[in-house]
Amino acid sequence: MAQSVDQAAQVSGQVIEDVIIQPAQHWAKVVPQGTRLRFIDLEGQQAIDFLCYNAHDPSDRYNAADTMKYAGTIFLTTGHGIYTDMGHKLFTVVEDTCGRHDTIGGCCSAESNQLRYDTPSTPNCRDTFLKGLAEHGLGKKDIVANLNFFMNVPVEQDGAMALVEGYSQPGDLIELQAEMDTLAVVSNCPQTRNPVNAFNPTPIRIILWHP
Repeated sequence: MAQSVDQAAQVSGQVIEDVIIQPAQHWAKVVPQGTRLRFIDLEGQQAIDFLCYNAHDPSDRYNAADTMKYAGTIFLTTGHGIYTDMGHKLFTVVEDTCGRHDTIGGCCSAESNQLRYDTPSTPNCRDTFLKGLAEHGLGKKDIVANLNFFMNVPVEQDGAMALVEGYSQPGDLIELQAEMDTLAVVSNCPQTRNPVNAFNPTPIRIILWHP
């Protein structure tokens, strides 16, 4: 259930970092085992593209297919794990006030925007990911199918999927607990050519804290 932004920002522990990330900006940090990473949708309906890796061996990285298989659903929420392709749990979702996050839509790119919308040289999550990855010695080969927090990609009985407006309201949050030292890379999605951000990308808040 959505709450006020001030309520969403209250934590019971030591705050390590508390930042506002604008659309098309990135955040890339090692999240130590046992700490928590909270994402707050400040204005509602804002997609947050997310990648994560074993901080000590980035080739051991988030695997969408295995994460969905272990969860038994394409919509992750409280209690579900986020896993690598080696079967290691990177994070556990410990709180979720939205209940709808995407595991299949991937990230936007300049190339996909050109192909789908005939619009060249657009701000996009792939380029933003590359900026964050570069800070940790990683690059194009390290981008895999990613999670999208607060993004709504429904799938119908006939298999049809769509990119539609999200469910999240101002103050909605999702919080992850690190189960190992994990490199987390975030792109705050700048997409304006489909409704995943309600055609109006807005800032998000990230709180890294130790309970």
